[in-house]
Amino acid sequence: MRTVNTDSRRVTRGVPGRLAAPAGVLAAVAAAFAYVGTVDPNEPGHYPVCPLLHYTGLYCPGCGGLRSAHAFVHGDLAAALQDNALAVLGYLGFAVLWTVWVVHAVRGRPLRIDPRPAQVWSLGALLLVFTVVRNLPFGGWLHP
Repeated sequence: MRTVNTDSRRVTRGVPGRLAAPAGVLAAVAAAFAYVGTVDPNEPGHYPVCPLLHYTGLYCPGCGGLRSAHAFVHGDLAAALQDNALAVLGYLGFAVLWTVWVVHAVRGRPLRIDPRPAQVWSLGALLLVFTVVRNLPFGGWLHP
Protein backbone atom coordinates (compact mmCIF):
# COMPACT_ATOMS: atom_id res chain seq x y z
CA MET A 1 0.00 0.00 0.00
CA ARG A 2 1.38 3.35 -1.00
CA THR A 3 -0.36 6.67 -0.47
CA VAL A 4 0.80 10.14 -1.30
CA ASN A 5 -0.38 13.19 0.60
CA THR A 6 -0.31 15.96 -1.99
CA ASP A 7 -0.21 18.70 0.62
CA SER A 8 3.10 17.73 2.21
CA ARG A 9 4.46 15.38 -0.49
CA ARG A 10 4.97 12.79 2.22
CA VAL A 11 5.05 9.20 0.99
CA THR A 12 3.68 6.52 3.29
CA ARG A 13 4.50 2.87 2.63
CA GLY A 14 3.40 -0.34 4.25
CA VAL A 15 5.57 -2.21 6.74
CA PRO A 16 7.34 -4.35 4.09
CA GLY A 17 8.33 -1.23 2.18
CA ARG A 18 9.60 0.47 5.31
CA LEU A 19 11.70 -2.59 6.18
CA ALA A 20 13.40 -2.74 2.77
CA ALA A 21 16.32 -0.48 3.71
CA PRO A 22 17.11 -2.16 7.06
CA ALA A 23 16.81 -5.58 5.39
CA GLY A 24 19.18 -4.51 2.61
CA VAL A 25 21.75 -3.21 5.08
CA LEU A 26 21.50 -6.41 7.13
CA ALA A 27 21.94 -8.51 3.98
CA ALA A 28 25.06 -6.56 3.00
CA VAL A 29 26.59 -6.84 6.48
CA ALA A 30 25.72 -10.55 6.70
CA ALA A 31 27.33 -11.14 3.28
CA ALA A 32 30.48 -9.32 4.38
CA PHE A 33 30.68 -11.35 7.60
CA ALA A 34 30.01 -14.56 5.66
CA TYR A 35 32.88 -13.77 3.29
CA VAL A 36 35.28 -12.96 6.13
CA GLY A 37 34.12 -16.06 7.97
CA THR A 38 34.87 -18.18 4.90
CA VAL A 39 38.12 -16.58 3.72
CA ASP A 40 40.50 -16.70 6.69
CA PRO A 41 42.39 -13.41 7.19
CA ASN A 42 45.04 -15.28 9.20
CA GLU A 43 46.29 -16.83 5.96
CA PRO A 44 48.46 -14.42 3.94
CA GLY A 45 47.47 -13.28 0.48
CA HIS A 46 43.71 -12.99 0.86
CA TYR A 47 43.47 -9.39 2.08
CA PRO A 48 45.66 -6.30 1.66
CA VAL A 49 48.13 -5.45 4.41
CA CYS A 50 47.41 -2.41 6.59
CA PRO A 51 49.60 0.34 5.09
CA LEU A 52 50.18 2.05 8.46
CA LEU A 53 51.37 -1.19 10.05
CA HIS A 54 53.42 -2.12 6.98
CA TYR A 55 55.29 1.18 6.70
CA THR A 56 55.50 2.34 10.33
CA GLY A 57 54.98 -0.73 12.49
CA LEU A 58 52.12 1.05 14.30
CA TYR A 59 48.70 -0.49 14.80
CA CYS A 60 45.77 1.60 13.56
CA PRO A 61 42.36 1.32 15.28
CA GLY A 62 41.24 -1.11 12.57
CA CYS A 63 44.24 -3.46 12.72
CA GLY A 64 43.01 -6.93 13.57
CA GLY A 65 39.44 -6.08 12.59
CA LEU A 66 39.20 -8.77 9.91
CA ARG A 67 40.69 -11.40 12.22
CA SER A 68 38.27 -10.23 14.90
CA ALA A 69 35.32 -10.57 12.53
CA HIS A 70 36.52 -14.04 11.48
CA ALA A 71 36.75 -15.17 15.10
CA PHE A 72 33.37 -13.55 15.89
CA VAL A 73 31.69 -15.42 13.02
CA HIS A 74 33.13 -18.69 14.31
CA GLY A 75 31.88 -17.97 17.85
CA ASP A 76 35.31 -17.42 19.41
CA LEU A 77 34.55 -14.27 21.39
CA ALA A 78 37.82 -14.38 23.34
CA ALA A 79 39.89 -14.39 20.13
CA ALA A 80 37.66 -11.69 18.62
CA LEU A 81 38.23 -9.45 21.64
CA GLN A 82 41.97 -10.12 21.57
CA ASP A 83 42.25 -9.30 17.86
CA ASN A 84 40.35 -6.00 18.11
CA ALA A 85 38.19 -5.28 21.16
CA LEU A 86 36.95 -2.01 19.72
CA ALA A 87 35.69 -3.79 16.59
CA VAL A 88 33.64 -6.18 18.74
CA LEU A 89 32.08 -3.18 20.46
CA GLY A 90 31.35 -1.83 16.99
CA TYR A 91 29.60 -5.08 16.00
CA LEU A 92 27.43 -4.90 19.10
CA GLY A 93 26.75 -1.20 18.55
CA PHE A 94 25.66 -1.93 14.99
CA ALA A 95 23.28 -4.65 16.23
CA VAL A 96 21.66 -2.27 18.72
CA LEU A 97 21.39 0.56 16.19
CA TRP A 98 19.97 -1.76 13.53
CA THR A 99 17.36 -3.09 15.99
CA VAL A 100 16.29 0.45 16.89
CA TRP A 101 16.06 1.24 13.17
CA VAL A 102 13.79 -1.77 12.56
CA VAL A 103 11.51 -0.85 15.47
CA HIS A 104 11.20 2.70 14.14
CA ALA A 105 10.49 1.39 10.63
CA VAL A 106 7.74 -0.94 11.85
CA ARG A 107 6.13 1.92 13.74
CA GLY A 108 6.36 4.16 10.69
CA ARG A 109 8.69 6.70 12.27
CA PRO A 110 11.93 7.72 10.60
CA LEU A 111 15.14 7.08 12.50
CA ARG A 112 17.04 10.27 13.05
CA ILE A 113 20.56 10.07 14.40
CA ASP A 114 21.77 13.47 15.41
CA PRO A 115 24.75 13.11 17.75
CA ARG A 116 25.80 16.08 19.79
CA PRO A 117 29.30 17.45 19.25
CA ALA A 118 30.37 16.11 22.64
CA GLN A 119 29.36 12.59 21.59
CA VAL A 120 31.29 12.82 18.32
CA TRP A 121 34.37 14.16 20.11
CA SER A 122 34.08 11.42 22.75
CA LEU A 123 34.01 8.75 20.07
CA GLY A 124 37.05 10.33 18.40
CA ALA A 125 38.85 10.47 21.75
CA LEU A 126 38.05 6.78 22.37
CA LEU A 127 39.55 5.85 18.99
CA LEU A 128 42.62 7.98 19.66
CA VAL A 129 43.20 6.56 23.16
CA PHE A 130 42.68 3.01 21.89
CA THR A 131 45.20 3.61 19.09
CA VAL A 132 47.80 5.18 21.35
CA VAL A 133 47.48 2.62 24.15
CA ARG A 134 47.68 -0.38 21.81
CA ASN A 135 50.98 0.98 20.45
CA LEU A 136 52.61 1.55 23.85
CA PRO A 137 54.62 -1.17 25.61
CA PHE A 138 52.04 -1.67 28.35
CA GLY A 139 49.23 -1.94 25.76
CA GLY A 140 50.56 -5.16 24.29
CA TRP A 141 47.39 -6.97 25.35
CA LEU A 142 45.55 -4.84 22.73
CA HIS A 143 47.80 -5.98 19.86
CA PRO A 144 46.07 -8.10 17.22
